Amino acid sequence: MVLVSFSNIMKNWGVVYLIGAGPGDPGLITVKGKKCLERADVVFYDHLVNTSLLNYVKKDAEIIYVGKKKGTKEFPQNDINKILIKKARNGRVIARLKGGDPFVFGRGGEEAEELAKSGINFEIIPGVSSPSGVPAYAGIPITHRNYTSSFAVVTGHKKSEKEDETIPWEALAKIGSLVFLMGIERLDHNMKKLVEYGRSPETPVAVITWGTLPKQTTLTGTIGKIGKDAKGKKIKPPGIVIVGDVVNLRKQMNWFETKPLFGKKVLVTRPRIQSNTFVELLQEQGADVMVFPTIEIVPPKDWSELDSAIREISTYDWLIFTSVNGVHYFFERLRKKKRDLRNLKGIKIAAIGEKTALAVNKQGLVVDLKPDEFSAEGLIDKFEKINLKGIRILLPRAKVARSTLPKELKKMDAVVNVVIAYETKKPNSRDIKRVENIMKNGLIDVIAFTSSSTVNNFFSIFGRSRTKFTGSIFACIGPITADTVRKIGMKPHIVSKKYTTEELAKEIVDYYRRK
Repeated sequence: MVLVSFSNIMKNWGVVYLIGAGPGDPGLITVKGKKCLERADVVFYDHLVNTSLLNYVKKDAEIIYVGKKKGTKEFPQNDINKILIKKARNGRVIARLKGGDPFVFGRGGEEAEELAKSGINFEIIPGVSSPSGVPAYAGIPITHRNYTSSFAVVTGHKKSEKEDETIPWEALAKIGSLVFLMGIERLDHNMKKLVEYGRSPETPVAVITWGTLPKQTTLTGTIGKIGKDAKGKKIKPPGIVIVGDVVNLRKQMNWFETKPLFGKKVLVTRPRIQSNTFVELLQEQGADVMVFPTIEIVPPKDWSELDSAIREISTYDWLIFTSVNGVHYFFERLRKKKRDLRNLKGIKIAAIGEKTALAVNKQGLVVDLKPDEFSAEGLIDKFEKINLKGIRILLPRAKVARSTLPKELKKMDAVVNVVIAYETKKPNSRDIKRVENIMKNGLIDVIAFTSSSTVNNFFSIFGRSRTKFTGSIFACIGPITADTVRKIGMKPHIVSKKYTTEELAKEIVDYYRRK
């Protein structure tokens, strides 16, 4: 951290964190970088920063895009410096997210200089830099004892021949591994320069675009032919070029691009707040995951039903939860009405599904009844072994839900009170347009449904024309969700046996492994 005088600190409690966001994969941000991002009041981010990192930002934080991309109007560096200083002087905590490492071709040094001159408190949080991170994801170590103990990193993009003269080509040609950043547009030129200064045209080369992301592509060849090969394959930035015998190790070490879901675009229709585990499981297997919640969970417009049930909670014998959302909103309202767990004394609790049971456990309660099959039918089977005559049951759940459970419980002579604990609504039109554009290009491989409501909402938004979904397969959590897909007139390709996202992720992986 830069040392500033105590008087400066007293005048300015702001701080700027220059954070390396890594080369693309959001999981490569450091623990410290993530913590600083979470506490930031203002976040500045660049073009190559993975925007999913913005999910860590506080809801009330100000987010400012200052990216630079060729062919678009750039945000001048001087303006970036000025606004960083201005925000920090207002006593704000600033997170300046930069692709890769802020001090490796990231102009972080220039920004740090300006902050220091202005007496602004700042910290440098290093990140995984693309010269090492991207080759690693392509299975290429930039050093190896049997190949080379030296490497050099050089910018491959120069605006003029005069600037090109500043590159020590003669020295570079003798170094074991070379990494050219931003080197795709001048790939042919740079390779000819290496040959001109003595490097063999048969030297292995790899061109890696969109490194560490599910759309990563790697083209290998030799110095003498890679320029022509890249043009033929229409390879475009952003990307890096690595030169050296270490490229040959990719044949043994290509771990990322061989994952079962690598390059597969999976659309997850579950509410965003409940999607994290499912998304992570798919991403671990190489999938490019897009979250499009076909339903958004919101509080009910009218709390009167639930409030009335809470006032009379001591009169109930059973409390049944069919979802994590039901658990969340019930206990939130219980506390809001100045009640607590003591008011549930003597009431037995049933829960459908492991996740729902876990949500109850987190409230400090034990679940008395959980079905073997995570469905209303499974719970009904359990209750058939219990005498429910005159038993009062409270069922807090969504405004729109299947009628099977309360209907069957009433047949067993139970007194069932179904109350609205939350509602669902459709996503905003901007998200819908984005998904439509992706589907038009046939880029979605898997559409994953985690409930019947996600199925119904999805097809009510996009229609039931099979041609819209050509090339996409439908993955369903359990047979009930699959039956809903069939009723729509579509074919479920993947059906998990258990009603969990973990099992659904496993079935998706197994499907592609079999293929």
